[in-house]
Amino acid sequence: MRHGVDEGLRDHVRALLDTYDDGVLPIVQAGHPVLRTPAVPYAGQLGDVLPRFLEAMRATMHAAPGVGLAAPQVGIGLALAVVEDPGSPDADDERERPPLAYRVLVNPRYEAVGHETRTFFEGCLSVHGWQAERTRARTVRLTGQDGAGRPFDDVLTGWPARIVQHETDHLRGELYVDAADLRTLASTLGVARLPGDVR
Repeated sequence: MRHGVDEGLRDHVRALLDTYDDGVLPIVQAGHPVLRTPAVPYAGQLGDVLPRFLEAMRATMHAAPGVGLAAPQVGIGLALAVVEDPGSPDADDERERPPLAYRVLVNPRYEAVGHETRTFFEGCLSVHGWQAERTRARTVRLTGQDGAGRPFDDVLTGWPARIVQHETDHLRGELYVDAADLRTLASTLGVARLPGDVR
């Protein structure tokens, strides 16, 4: 039975990739049930389609543009995500935003390291057009596997830690707004017009 399920999912993903042959997939928005359903752990379900799917996720993330994308955001309920951030050129950026090289997260999990937290505006490609302040752990320990199945166990601080928390939460069926300060909710356009641009 599982073999048939995997084949069906693989065929579905292959058809999705063939439909959007430029590699940029549609991003589902809040209200779609896949965003509220915990993702299924990845155990090889996509077989040889996985590299192509990951490349499409990366292309979609860049086109959005964004710094992370989880598989449920393109309608596929598997525990896969991609992240990449050029960082901030401002050495005094209080967000602590060094470059984050492209990486694939398979079945990621995180736990806070220490008790320090940071609060910043955060947005989401699946909650298009809105931002709100969200408090998160400043430093996390991230575990999981890469796209080749190799395990990793890393400690990340600052903005990279925020990115992986956000994407891993997607795989739990959570959105950043679930624990955001909704009194700070603002349209992206409205935030961009604030003095000093607090994004």
